[in-house]
Amino acid sequence: MTQEKTQLDPKEIYDYVKKNARLVEDYIETLGASGMQPSGGIIRPVFSAAWLEAHRKLAAWMREAGLEVRADGIGNLWGLSKGKESGPGYASGSHLDTVKEGGKFDGALGILAALSAVRFLKELYGPPRLNLEVVQLCEEEGSRFSKSFLGSRAITGNFPAEELDQSRDAEGISVRQAARACGFDPGQLAAAQRNDLAGWLELHIEQGRLLETTHTDTGIVQSITGIKHLGVVFEGQADHAGTTPMDLRSDALVAAAQAITNINSLARDLGRPAVGTVGKLSVQPGATNIVPARVELTVDIRHPDPATLAELNRRAHEICQNAAASQSCGVQVELLMEKQAAPMTPAIVKALEDCAAELGISSMPMVSGAGHDSQVMVEKIPSAMIFVPSKDGRSHSRAEFTPLEQIMPGIALLAQVFYRLAY
Repeated sequence: MTQEKTQLDPKEIYDYVKKNARLVEDYIETLGASGMQPSGGIIRPVFSAAWLEAHRKLAAWMREAGLEVRADGIGNLWGLSKGKESGPGYASGSHLDTVKEGGKFDGALGILAALSAVRFLKELYGPPRLNLEVVQLCEEEGSRFSKSFLGSRAITGNFPAEELDQSRDAEGISVRQAARACGFDPGQLAAAQRNDLAGWLELHIEQGRLLETTHTDTGIVQSITGIKHLGVVFEGQADHAGTTPMDLRSDALVAAAQAITNINSLARDLGRPAVGTVGKLSVQPGATNIVPARVELTVDIRHPDPATLAELNRRAHEICQNAAASQSCGVQVELLMEKQAAPMTPAIVKALEDCAAELGISSMPMVSGAGHDSQVMVEKIPSAMIFVPSKDGRSHSRAEFTPLEQIMPGIALLAQVFYRLAY
């Protein structure tokens, strides 16, 4: 039975969330079955049969919770708890698509947490004063098409219409064709844009180990990191491995190895949250008895402070140049991709911090080292993120897991801040 209240008792909402933990668990397990492989990993790319099945499950649960349900032209799914007053409302959710052989929690938990929080508030206190919306966003991971963040970019008006036809999957199917096959109308892309939201919140697994190792319930994200991807090519000379003296070699792999080691040391010496990763390496001609002539590698550097990221980039270039010179090699460094850091909205971050204290939930300020839809949303909509722990820091893996008792504090925090903002 719902009841009208003018003030929220934090203990009441937290108790109600914990009382309904099994419903959240059922949501997670049932949704996780869509796209589940015999290996235990999930393959659920956007607009696939598995994705559409999960989309329909979410729509049914939204209706069951008493929400008004609709899908926009790009395939975002919205569930509205209609407010008693007019004015900008608040929304929360995340993405449904997965990486290949991903887990049950990345993205999906954020949708289910929002659904649970809105449902529990509605059951306890009736309709909100301002609109509250749950949203499933399409294609965050970029696992199917050449571009990512389709859903959040459509909402913020950053999705060029020509991309509907230009962006294609490995089989040549365009975004427009795939969306139409699922029953959506991408011709209504412009109508997906929202200019009536006062705020956006996204709950997500941390995808790291900080919360677990510090025994902290939640992370309150201050910023999403900036990223630069570099492509580096070292050019040496192929020579016989037995007849070429060491001092006369131009070994591209030795130059690359020096660069890799020094980029790793650069990020380590700078300290958290700086990171530097060489994730791909190709050696040519790739024979046991030939001095390597050409090495191609990628460098991923990240930091939330733009000035520090720029310095990391400058020093990574310098490291590559010095490594090449030490081995009499040539080197080329190319910028492959960059994303600017995205600070979260201070007012909503402060509301989360205050609500965590009210609930007695431990929290810590965090920087997200991974990208999220919130970095797109915050360009147009005040935004913030909640992290919950990841077991052993695992993510983008079938080993991804967060125990139920570590999920519920995040849902309670989301419900509490929703009450503060919209009730």
